[in-house]
Amino acid sequence: MHTLYLDGESLGIKDVVEVARFGRKTALSDEAKQRVQESAEQVERFIEEERVIYGITTGFGKFSDVKISKEEISALQRNLILSHACGVGDYLKVDEVRALMLLRVNALSRGFSGIRLETLERLLYLLNQDILPLIPEKGSLGASGDLAPLAHMVLPLIGEGECFYGGIRRSAADVHEELGIEPIELYAKEGLALINGTQVMTAIGLLAYYDAVSLYEQGKVIYAMTLEALEGITDALDPRLHKLRPHAGQMQFAEDVLSILEGSRRVTRQGEKRVQDAYTLRCAPQVLGASWDALEYVGKKIEIEINAVTDNPIIFKEDQVAISGGNFHGQPMALAFDFLGIAVSEMANISERRIERLVNPALSGMEAFLTPKGGLHSGFMIAQYATAALVSENKVLAHPASVDSIPSSANQEDHVSMGTIAARKAKAILQNTRQVLAVEYLCAAQAIDLQDAKDDMARRTREAYDELRSRIPFMDEDRFLSPDMLKAADLLVAERLLEQ
Repeated sequence: MHTLYLDGESLGIKDVVEVARFGRKTALSDEAKQRVQESAEQVERFIEEERVIYGITTGFGKFSDVKISKEEISALQRNLILSHACGVGDYLKVDEVRALMLLRVNALSRGFSGIRLETLERLLYLLNQDILPLIPEKGSLGASGDLAPLAHMVLPLIGEGECFYGGIRRSAADVHEELGIEPIELYAKEGLALINGTQVMTAIGLLAYYDAVSLYEQGKVIYAMTLEALEGITDALDPRLHKLRPHAGQMQFAEDVLSILEGSRRVTRQGEKRVQDAYTLRCAPQVLGASWDALEYVGKKIEIEINAVTDNPIIFKEDQVAISGGNFHGQPMALAFDFLGIAVSEMANISERRIERLVNPALSGMEAFLTPKGGLHSGFMIAQYATAALVSENKVLAHPASVDSIPSSANQEDHVSMGTIAARKAKAILQNTRQVLAVEYLCAAQAIDLQDAKDDMARRTREAYDELRSRIPFMDEDRFLSPDMLKAADLLVAERLLEQ
C-alpha cells in the first residue's frame, strides 16, 4: 500500500482501517505541514503579547482562572499529561491504538491547534514504527474529549509510561534510549492539543462500525441459507411490496436476498407449503433494513468526525484569535455509537429466533435440535442456549450511555457525553452478534444436510455452505461444539462470505 498523506480533510474510513490493521504508512502533506507551523507561530505570538488564553497561559478546567507565567508554560503541559493519565481497565487493542493515533494526527494536521510540527511528526513516527502506547480502555467521560486515554497516548512521546515495541511491553524511556532519540519536551498548548479530542471513542466506534457493515452483508447470506433450510416463502421479498414502504435499507435488503437466492430450488412461494412465514423470516427486510439505515447514519457521522477539529481552544491564525468552545464534546458520536449498538443488537435478536425455528422440531419439522440421534445426543440444544444468553447480554449493553452525565471539574464541565462507553458497548455487542450469526450459520448448514438438500441450494448459499463445511464437518454425533462455533465466527471475521 502506498503512503497515506494526511491533510485533515480527506481521510476515509477505509484509510483508517488500512493503517490500523494492515500497517499502512502515513505522512503529513506539505499543505498540512505549513498550516501546523503557522498555527504554532501564532501561539508564540500569543505568549509574547501576554494574552490570557485558556490552556496556553492559564490552567485547565476549574483552574482556567489561574494565570501561568512564561517560565511555567512547558511544565504546565507536561503536568497536564502526567495528571490526566488516569485510565483503568484492560488495554485497548493494537488496531484501536493505531486508529486513534492516526485520527489525532489527522485532526491536528488541520492547523487549528497550535502544536509544533516536530511534536506532531514525532507522534506520527511512533505510529509508523509501531511504538504503541499502552492505553487503558476506561476513564473517559467523552468531554472534554477523551482526556484520560489520550493522555496515556502522549506518555511515550515525552519518555514516560509504557508501550509495545516489537511486540514486547517496554518502558518508553528504554525504547527512546535504544533508538537514540530524545523525548519531546512539550511547549505551549501542545499537551492540551494532544488530549482534547474525541479520537478514542471515534477509533473504537469506527472499527466496530466497519466490522458491523461486513457482518451485516454476511448475515444476508446466512439468512438466505436459513430460508432454504426451512423452505421459506420468497413472496415477502417481492420488490413491489417494499416500494410501497420505501425505506432504503428495507428495499435493498429484500433485493439483495432475492439475488442471493437466485436459482434455489429450496425456497417456496406462498401457498405451496404454507400461506405465510413467521415474522423472523417474513419481516427480515423490515427489521434488518432498519439496522442498515442506522448503520448508514453512523457511517456519515464517523466520516464527519474523522476530519473534524475537536480541540479547545481553537486557533484562527488569520484573525489572530483563539476561541474557547465545545468541539471536544462527544455527544454527536455518543448518540451515533449508541445507535450502532442498538442496530447490531437487533441483528442478533432476529438471528437467535431463527436459530430457535431451526432447532425446534415443532417449528421446523426436522429432527429435534438438528441431531439424527436425539436422546443419546443433544445436538445444537445448548448452542441455542448460548445465543439466548448473548442476545440477553446485548439487551443490557444496548442501554444508551449517552443519556447519562456526571459533572466534573468542580462543575465547570457539567455535561459530558459518555461517548467512549457507547463505543465500547457497541464493540461488545458486535462481538456477541457475530457469534450468534455463527451459530445460525452452523444450524442452517446442519439442517440442509439433514434434508440432503445441498444440491438444491442457490449458487451463493452453496458457496457459503461449502466454505463452512471445508472447515467444520456435519455433526452426526455430539462433539465438543465450542470450537466449531469459534471457527464459524472466524469465517465471519475473515469476510469470506462477501467474496462472490
